[in-house]
Amino acid sequence: MLTGSLRNNIDKLWEKFWTGGITNPLTVIEQISYLMFARLLDSQESTNERKAARTGKAFERHFPEDKVGQLLRWQNFKNMSGAKMRSHLRDRVFPHFANIHMGEGDIAEFMRDAEMEIKNEAVLISAIEMVDKLPLTDSDIKGDIYEYLLSKLTTAGINGQFRTPRHIIDLMVAMVDVQPEHTVCDPACGTAGFLARTMEYLNKTHSSEAGTFTDDEGNLHYSGDLLEPYRDHINKQMFWGFDFDTTMLRVSAMNMLLHGVSSPNVHYQDSLNKSFKDSWPVQEQNAFDIMLANPPFKGSLDASATNPELLKMVKTKKTELLFVAQILRMLKLGGRSATIVPDGVLFGSSKAHQQLRKTLIEANQLEAIVSLPSGVFKPYAGVSTAILFFTKGGCTENVWFYDLHADGRSLDDKRTALVSEEKFGPLPSAALSDEEQAKNNLPDCLQQWRAYQKTPPLPLGEGQGEGGLFSDRTQQAFLVPASEIAANKYDLSINRYKEVVYEEAQYDPPKEILKRMKALEKEIMREMDELEGML
Repeated sequence: MLTGSLRNNIDKLWEKFWTGGITNPLTVIEQISYLMFARLLDSQESTNERKAARTGKAFERHFPEDKVGQLLRWQNFKNMSGAKMRSHLRDRVFPHFANIHMGEGDIAEFMRDAEMEIKNEAVLISAIEMVDKLPLTDSDIKGDIYEYLLSKLTTAGINGQFRTPRHIIDLMVAMVDVQPEHTVCDPACGTAGFLARTMEYLNKTHSSEAGTFTDDEGNLHYSGDLLEPYRDHINKQMFWGFDFDTTMLRVSAMNMLLHGVSSPNVHYQDSLNKSFKDSWPVQEQNAFDIMLANPPFKGSLDASATNPELLKMVKTKKTELLFVAQILRMLKLGGRSATIVPDGVLFGSSKAHQQLRKTLIEANQLEAIVSLPSGVFKPYAGVSTAILFFTKGGCTENVWFYDLHADGRSLDDKRTALVSEEKFGPLPSAALSDEEQAKNNLPDCLQQWRAYQKTPPLPLGEGQGEGGLFSDRTQQAFLVPASEIAANKYDLSINRYKEVVYEEAQYDPPKEILKRMKALEKEIMREMDELEGML
């Protein structure tokens, strides 16, 4: 978590960008990312110089040792005047990014076409001063800094891209329970929110007591010190992301770098395109342990460019169906996924909808469906959605449903926090009261899911399971047997199976109501007569 002063500094800088003429939030984040990258390169160069001085071993430099090359370093240009600095960054520093090589999963690949968009010199100086003060050497805090910047993305992209709320991602990651030996992929990664939050989850669940500390404002920080045996795998092979928006890839690569992953496998690729299998760095099918996604729901696409293997699984042009099919293909046998889908996927009556749901239930293990309130994605969209949790292979016996009513924020366009920060998300750092639990169902959802995973309930066939765990369909969490779902054309909408308890209302006899109405009318007429007499 960030300190209040850091938040205030970022807010002030954001306001300067806005008043300086840069109103697109993605452009602001992109420009700040370039400056962060320049500073990180200088910091890495200084670290390598100190190491070389101790060991006597040469290293591959980011900057030439001559006078011109040294002027490309952050420490040597950060104090230039505004006009000189702007031309220096535009003509020398940013073009030099194309010459940088940082190893596998090279983040510099996405910085090569960097362009200076800051035309206001005062804004540039303020941006340089703020980035210079940021604690970018602290691996725990610098990820939070970038997350806070990304939280300011409040407009959807032209391709239907929008930022998935981080507390919803946290719920998905915790329910899947990602481990450091896994390989994790997001086929439509955007800003890499799923991958970055997975790294945050690993830090929280793999920090010793000595590696957990509290800052001056009482915020908990997790060092992830128990992840050291897996560090090489985490840096090079664990995280994979694909997107066909180069700006998003640039932001996602920086996001992962600031979350402590030095070489994330972030690639330019349309995951549904038929060229995917030919251009992919490793095998496309049966590749990952975990798939986390909120794929775009932009409607239809060109069938001629779609991977024919997907069309064999589900013959459709709808991206939300094709992405679920692709996720199934990319998972290893026994691999698990948490995927956000629009409600139409759950109850759509077309042949493609029913075929995909049948495949999930009969040829795989559809484990859970978490129904989300329709306001979760505001202000981007008010569409109703759900999270599908499934494992590749096997078959489904029961499906666990959870009806999420509240996520800790108001469900209007403002999305105002209803509980304090330490009581937010699926893993709050403080206990919730009953009233707070009603405003934030995420901890209860995770707790109920873990109870279900730990203690399998009784079978729910006909005449069985009465009184068993999750057999009461009037509760938020309940089970439905796969046989019942199949009998309903594989309909997965929660309202199909949830039972609503109706309370009998007591009304007075009609004659009594009529009598009161007549008395009221007489009272009105009497007062009107009094008013008339006063005129």
